[in-house]
Amino acid sequence: MRKFAVFSGFLGSGKTTTMMALTRYYSAYHGKAAMISNDLGEGVTLADDRLARLSGVNASQITNECICFCHDVLTQRLNEYYDSGCDLVVSDIPGFGVGALEHVYHGLSKEYPDQFDLGPFTVLIEPRNAEILRSGQGDDMAYILHAQLMEADLIVLNKRDLLEPAELEADRAWLADHYPKASVITISAMTGEGLEELSQALIRDKASMKHPDIDYEDKNLQNAMDQLTEYYLEYVAQVCCNDFDGTEYLSDIARMVQAELQAWDYEIPHMKLLAWEPEGDYGKVDLLGVNRPIEITRRFENPCTDIAVVLNANAACPAATLDEIIQEAVNVTSRLYQLELRLFKKECFNLGE
Repeated sequence: MRKFAVFSGFLGSGKTTTMMALTRYYSAYHGKAAMISNDLGEGVTLADDRLARLSGVNASQITNECICFCHDVLTQRLNEYYDSGCDLVVSDIPGFGVGALEHVYHGLSKEYPDQFDLGPFTVLIEPRNAEILRSGQGDDMAYILHAQLMEADLIVLNKRDLLEPAELEADRAWLADHYPKASVITISAMTGEGLEELSQALIRDKASMKHPDIDYEDKNLQNAMDQLTEYYLEYVAQVCCNDFDGTEYLSDIARMVQAELQAWDYEIPHMKLLAWEPEGDYGKVDLLGVNRPIEITRRFENPCTDIAVVLNANAACPAATLDEIIQEAVNVTSRLYQLELRLFKKECFNLGE
């Protein structure tokens, strides 16, 4: 079996966590699996890919272009995995992902007919975004969520551990009723609930290869793209004396970015802060909105003296403003922790340009 499936979904829906959990679970119970992290930064280190490999997951990254438009690179990577014994590979896509069904699935089928067994086009959604859709609010964001779900063969309601049973069933039923051409399952990538059902759906089912009735030139989609900035930062931080709490350091940067964006009335769907020591210890902090608590995905086990840091962010904020906010947060926080910084790489660009 040479199964390949794309995981789409809004920023913060848990695509990376789900791909990591699925890859581990599938490899433990069904066969060998792998995951690909895809983003637009040129030659950058993706926090998702580094986190997966630090966690022992079979993973790699494709950067500098969406897999929608680099089928030769994607095909080579997939064949490398299949030749190494994998029978399931999953990949995410950058940004909003609207249009990936057409560009990835239909593109691969046209250019490489019958070479891959395309699994159901999978779209993840979290309870907060399901509530936005059910309430009829959200403007541009609601349009994007709707367009993503229209493309889905399989809708995965993630983070079910955050919902009471009645709330979970209400969200599941609403999604099934409003998107009847897709199957709907619920999982928690954090706890592992539902991973067997997800595995079976990917093994058993195939892509429908439908052409959903979506206006990809719609002004709501373009408006959302025009607002969104992608940001990548890589650096090394060294303490001048003693040691420091790496988890609190990352959390303090996230808090300062959150406060500044909130003051400017900008939103940040997702910022990922990942850091690791040469010995392999690592920590990760996530910011999933200006009005949501900072999430500590993993704490450092020991005090830190020398860490490499990767910061990846998507924010509805002008590029120059986001750059200023993040740079100030990193510099001010690093001075408080008496850290010396060596900058490796930075990229900041607007998706609509």
